[in-house]
Amino acid sequence: MVGRYLQNANIPVNRFTVNRLTALTLEYSMSSRKPSIKDVAALAGVSTATVSNVFSGRKPVNDDLQESVQKAAKSLGYQVDRAASHLRSGRTRVIAVLVPDLTDTFFATIVSSLETMAYERGYDVIVASSRNERSVERSRLRALLAWRPAGFIVVPCSKDIPAELIAIKDEIPMVLVDRVATRNAIADTVTINNRDAGEVAARHLLELGHKDIVLAVSDLSFPPIKERSEGASSLIRKYIGRKPTVLELSSDNERGSRIFASWLERSEIPSAVIAFTNVTSLSVLSALVDHKIEIPERTSMVAFDDYAWMAARKTGLTAIRQPADEIAAAAWSRLMFRIEKGNSAEPYATILSTSLVVRASVKDLSKLGPKIENLREILHPETLVSPETTNAGEKKIH
Repeated sequence: MVGRYLQNANIPVNRFTVNRLTALTLEYSMSSRKPSIKDVAALAGVSTATVSNVFSGRKPVNDDLQESVQKAAKSLGYQVDRAASHLRSGRTRVIAVLVPDLTDTFFATIVSSLETMAYERGYDVIVASSRNERSVERSRLRALLAWRPAGFIVVPCSKDIPAELIAIKDEIPMVLVDRVATRNAIADTVTINNRDAGEVAARHLLELGHKDIVLAVSDLSFPPIKERSEGASSLIRKYIGRKPTVLELSSDNERGSRIFASWLERSEIPSAVIAFTNVTSLSVLSALVDHKIEIPERTSMVAFDDYAWMAARKTGLTAIRQPADEIAAAAWSRLMFRIEKGNSAEPYATILSTSLVVRASVKDLSKLGPKIENLREILHPETLVSPETTNAGEKKIH
């Protein structure tokens, strides 16, 4: 590949045979001297500026050149010295990401997407977890700040924005994601339309004749959870005449399962449950299994954060799907805008839509009692579209 490219480039460079390439590689492997960017450039037959652009992402480099540089770097054992690069440039190409829990599939998906986009732009990513504890969150933020990051993407662990972020809001670009209120935000925010998500889940159950509905939430102090609960509660109360039962299960799967199981032991089995996070979905399922309560025969369920395991169950779960990759893309886009344009403009709120993926976990009770007429047409008719059928025969309702 190197020889072919150099021949086509028609520039005076050294051509390396396999023996010559092996000799150069052995020379550096037997020497105590670390290979430099100049060594990589010489072996690849390109300029040091091209090598720099390949590893920094500052300027585009064609695929053939990238492959040549990467191959030369690998053969020499060359690694980019990020610290030295940062010192020379006076700025970093590090993005700091802080999330409440890296074992949570939703947050892990966002982090994975951010890492991919960062790599494509020549940035490194440092990720930390607050473990859903404010004291740990503050400690992690102080540690991340020591890296002098170019920007922050943060999912707060509570409704209160950490003092460390407030102190740097005018100095370091940042984007707040998910667990934030968009009103009076200190920085750009990326969220979903949480109230609408709650309404969509409740509307689906009401249309199928369910009235005794339980809302399983993690923590109502989180703005998005409160909004989802309020959206569902207000709709249910409007058409049933009473508020649904709301159970706070925490953000811990095992603890949530115990709380829900304890409630089941002293209460009638509800007609249906809406779980408003992927963790509370697991908590509810665990408790139902322990009590041998089958879905949808004895109770129906709408889950949140649709993942592969929800479709792989014997009874697939109807679920609200959050666009995790789109959330990550929007957060990255806003951060790049702030890094390039500065923080002078007012905070901008990006609000994305969810969708309802209909499977088999909700029993149709509409023929067993009085039907709520025209519910879908009465509420937000301008947002309604026809269900989409996915490859698996599921229905997707926006």
